[in-house]
Amino acid sequence: MSEWNSSGDWNDPAKSAPERETARPEQAAGSAVTDSRVLEKLVGALTAEQRRSRRWGIFFKLLTFAYLIALLFLFRVPLTGGLDGDRATAHTAVVEVNGAIASDTHASADNLVGALRRAFEAENARAVVLRINSPGGSPVQAGYVYDEIVRLREQHPGKKVYAVISDIGASGAYYIAAAADEIYANRASLVGSIGVVSGGFGFTGLMDKAGVERRLYTAGENKAFLDPFSPEEPQEVAFWESVLENTHDQFIEYVRKGRGDRLADDERLFSGLVWTGEQALELGLVDGLGSTSWVARELVGAEDIVDYTPQPSPFRQFTDALGVSIVGALRTEMVESRYDLR
Repeated sequence: MSEWNSSGDWNDPAKSAPERETARPEQAAGSAVTDSRVLEKLVGALTAEQRRSRRWGIFFKLLTFAYLIALLFLFRVPLTGGLDGDRATAHTAVVEVNGAIASDTHASADNLVGALRRAFEAENARAVVLRINSPGGSPVQAGYVYDEIVRLREQHPGKKVYAVISDIGASGAYYIAAAADEIYANRASLVGSIGVVSGGFGFTGLMDKAGVERRLYTAGENKAFLDPFSPEEPQEVAFWESVLENTHDQFIEYVRKGRGDRLADDERLFSGLVWTGEQALELGLVDGLGSTSWVARELVGAEDIVDYTPQPSPFRQFTDALGVSIVGALRTEMVESRYDLR
């Protein structure tokens, strides 16, 4: 019976041993050549793979190095970048009031006051323009800026201050604008909203349905004032309304002081309503319709505009692009209970 051996030949009993022996050397030689080629290809593939690995290794090392350098640069620069700065020629200085007015935003009192001081002290700045696009914010921050504008106007009587409202100049933003010599807006701008608002949430009904019991321990009878997890107390609500009324009265006083007899005799002015630029002009909330460039060209006589507002650093811009500012705004508006000028 014949059998197939490993060399690819049949072990035929009828075939003599010498015949089988004479066939094996030729087959062995062919097998050796094949093995040599396979080995050569394997070595070549391993060499190519090593080269590719080295190239990728160098690439990732360079990428990591560049990343570390970028991080080092971002953390070494200040949180606010450079300014346009003063110029040797006559110009109109601009300070941006952009976004919510709060201590942790671009429109904080610290940022705005510093920019205003630089603008007023700039020898070649013929006037200062507050370019406003803000729905308002903290009455404290707005009050700081208002007082600083009044002080700087007294120190630099020859340098006028104009407020120019673009999309919106409401509540705390209008509070700041009222400190300017004159206010301008677009006919479709939103202006006013002279009022105060405070809001929060009450969870007592939901807790009752869920079978949750509130346990609160305080030292001081009003320490748990307006706790959202406890039922409202009429005396607490009345007291908080008095705080809001007092803040509203302060707001009205500063607006009247800034606008004077230019304000129309209309009881709705301080009701919290918001007006278009055209309506605001009729009510005396603004002095005219115009843009920043129009004010610089027609009123100041210095068409060249220089922005004195501190610019956010690259790191701040990067985090803002990732949505950190959006998350912060949602937290501020939806979670924290506070009162704002709106």
